[in-house]
This record gives sequence, C-alpha cells and structure tokens, in this order.
Amino acid sequence: MQSQLMSGSPQSVAHRYGQLEANRMPFLERGRRAAELTIPTLLPKAGSTSSSDFPTPFQSVGARGTNNLASKLLLALLPPNAPFFRLSIDEQTAQMIAPKKRGEIEASLAKIERVAMQEIETTAARVPIYEALRSLIVTGNALLFVPPTGGIRVFRLDRFVVKRDAMGNVLEVITKETVARQALPPEAQAVLSEPNSTDQANVDLYTRCVLVKDYWELIQEVEGTAVKGSYAKIAVDRTPFIPLRFIRVDGEDYGRGYVEEYFGDLASLESLTQAIVEGAAAAAKLLFLVRPNGTTKMSALAKAPNGAFVQGSDDDVSVLQLNKQNDFSVAQETSRQITERMAFAFLLNTSVQRDAERVTAEEVRFMAQELESALGGVYSILSQELQAPFIELVMNRLELQGKIPMMPKEAVKPQIITGLEALGRGQDLNKLATFLKFLQPLGADILAREMNIDDYINRLGASLGIETEGLIKSPEQKAMEAQAAQQAQQQQLMQQTMAGMAERAAPQLAQGMMPKQG
Repeated sequence: MQSQLMSGSPQSVAHRYGQLEANRMPFLERGRRAAELTIPTLLPKAGSTSSSDFPTPFQSVGARGTNNLASKLLLALLPPNAPFFRLSIDEQTAQMIAPKKRGEIEASLAKIERVAMQEIETTAARVPIYEALRSLIVTGNALLFVPPTGGIRVFRLDRFVVKRDAMGNVLEVITKETVARQALPPEAQAVLSEPNSTDQANVDLYTRCVLVKDYWELIQEVEGTAVKGSYAKIAVDRTPFIPLRFIRVDGEDYGRGYVEEYFGDLASLESLTQAIVEGAAAAAKLLFLVRPNGTTKMSALAKAPNGAFVQGSDDDVSVLQLNKQNDFSVAQETSRQITERMAFAFLLNTSVQRDAERVTAEEVRFMAQELESALGGVYSILSQELQAPFIELVMNRLELQGKIPMMPKEAVKPQIITGLEALGRGQDLNKLATFLKFLQPLGADILAREMNIDDYINRLGASLGIETEGLIKSPEQKAMEAQAAQQAQQQQLMQQTMAGMAERAAPQLAQGMMPKQG
C-alpha cells in the first residue's frame, strides 16, 4: 500500500477520496439544506469562501434551537464540576487486591481523573467540541482530530469521507485540507512540482487513516505523491480521528442530523415568516390616494404644513390599505404553533439552568435527565462515539507526557458515566452516605468493630474529589503517634509510682531524724 501511494498510482489517496465522495453526496446535500434553515456557515455551498455572502433565514428558531441544544449537550457530556468518566478496575484484579488497599487505589484513580479533567480544561477542548456538536445537530456528522500534542481540530462534512462496516465500526477515514503552498510543512513542500515557487495558490493535502488487521495505517499525500516520513502505524485504540454521528442508521456510513427530523416544520416556518415579514413591510408603506377629477389638489396637500387649512373634500382623499388582517392572523397563528413545537423539540422552554458562572450538581443532573428523556439513544451514541475514544486519547497524551503513570489496559479502563449518572464519582458519594445511614442504627461500637474506617475515608475523599494526601493521617504517622502516646503514658505512670513511693517513705525518714530521749 505504501509503495502504491508513493508512486502516485490510481490507488492514491486523492483517487480513493473521489471514490468515497459519491456515497457522501446525498448526506452533504441534506446537510446543506438543513444549514440554510439554521446556521448557514456550518456547511456552506461548494465553492464558498470567507468573502462569500451567506443567506440569512427569516426566522431564528433554528439557530436558537441549535445553539441551545449544543450548549446543553456540552454541559452534560463535559460537566465543568466533575469528571464525565471514572477509572474502574475489573473484577478479577479487584479480587486480588487486599481489602484495605482498595480505598487507596480508588483515591489514586480519582487523582488521575482530576489530572485528565485539568488537561481537558487547559487545552480548551470545550470550544472545538461545541463546534462539533453544532455540526452534528445540523448535518449529523463531524470529525474530531485529537493529536498527541496541541489543540483539537474539527472537520465538517465536506472536508472528510468515512467508510464503516455493517456494525458501524470505522474502517477508513480520509480528510482533505486546502492550504497555501507556503503553509505546508517542509516535508510536504519537498514533493510539490515547484517546491521553490512563491505562488500563494492553495493545494490539497490529503490524510488517510485505514484499518489494517489490528492496527491503523496513516499517510499524507500532496499532488498525488505521498509525503516523506508521513507513513505511520498506530494502535487500534490510539487513532487520532474520531468520526461522530448524531443519529445512527444501520448500513449507512454517515449519520443523520437532528434538524433533518424537523425539516418540514422549519421549512414551513421559514416560508410563513418570510410572507409575514414581507406583508408587514408592504402594509407599513403609507400611500395617499387622490381622486383624479376631485377638487382637492395634491400639490396643496403635499406642501401644506401640519395644522394648515387646505381647500378640498375629504371624499377626494383616501389611504391605501391591504385589508389582509384575517389572512395575516391565520399565518401568524400557524407560525406560532410551529414555533411552539420547535421550542419543545430543541428544549428551549424546559430547563432549570440559571444564568450564573457556576452550575450546581442538581442542575447538571436535571439537564442530563432532560436530554436522556428527550433525545433517547442519541445521548448514548455520543457517549460511546465521542466520550469514550476522546478520554482514551487524553489518557494516552498524559501517559506520553509523563503526567500520569502507565496503567495496564486490561485491568484499568475508563467507564463513561451517562444519563442520570452523569456526575461521575459524585454518585459514589450518595451511595456511601446511604450505606452509612443504614448502618448507623447498629451503634458506634459495632461500626468501629466491623468497618474499616481508613478505607471508608479514602473512598469518601475520592467521591468528593478531595486530595486526601496530607489531610488524612498515614499509617506510619498513626503508629508514631501511638508509640509517642504509649511512651508518655508509661512516663506518667512511672512518675506517679515514684511520687507514691516518696510519699510513703517520708514519715520513716522524719522519724529517723528525730533525737532520742533518755
């Protein structure tokens, strides 16, 4: 494969991209129609540039609904105050661990989770993911590129092709980037037909990632020739490309957008709103009609100041009216009903989120429940196709940078928390509190005898996201304090013994010092 790509044969990346474009075309057309009714810049027409004029919809319900739904999905998928995943140990490994060590391991895993969330915050991953969510809602497809270093990129539907198997697993991804010649890296400029040219014309850079048995092959191509040094083999779980779908359809390589399901209502609302706006503009135009053979002169009316007296008859002058109130009322009532349906579909009316900097855990929990009930399987698809591979790549990046230790993949795996459990380890806190609540009637003596308090404290700190190191006494510190207390008790006991002996010996000494009488 590499030799074919290097030689620029018909099996080149550009040729393969053209083959897969035909399957993408119907999804691309539907996505562009949906973008015209919501946010046209999400998927512009072919040939559009930064200087192109985009159509402006007459109604804003589509744009408001898209932004609102994307914001709620972002807050539920990446909650700002808790990890959206938890590192869990498989049952076999858990049985091999001593019970007293389980709490320490949970605390260590919780610390790694906090490091991963800090990495997500410092790399500003929410911005590109929010952009990807908007594209998913409108067009149904988006592609995330998460490199080992640097920021995250988002490819819209007209910039990539994808091939999946019958189960929906990704087999091949090809991206197409149009960049300036001078913006290419030196390795890519070396394969250009005119590498020393100062022409600023754009060239197409193709990147292909294809699954071969148990690994991924990655290669880049410019002008039909592979870039030297770009060929690489990547592990199955380390591919930097994450193809996303909003609504999955069996047997299709691409997903369907949320807007596509409500395209009829949006198109009807667009037509009605346009008619109402244009009709209102026509009705707002003020025109006076004067009878041609009347006694009133138009010039006298036009030149007369306010409050002046003009010769004429009021029967000669009238105002042009449309008399379309009934027709407009029908259009307005229909548009109002459609707007209510769209507001319900895009969750514009149901939310308890406050306009504040910090959002409480209860609000995030309610929003996750709202999304789960309104969107159903869509929320689960995003958790499996977005959250799971994304956190895998973040963990891999932290391991390469040495910020977290290398963990055995077969023993420790990230578990995505979705739905009502969207607050990660925060649910462990509720379970621990409930567990202790049911044990309290047994009495403090039985709890002290039956429970391992150290392990409970470690798990409690991990659930709260608190670093317990330095806050909770270590076993060595407890042993030293116990030894010091024992020594102090022995020293006090010795002093009390010496004082008692001295008190008993005092009368005998006093009697021995008295003079004897004859």
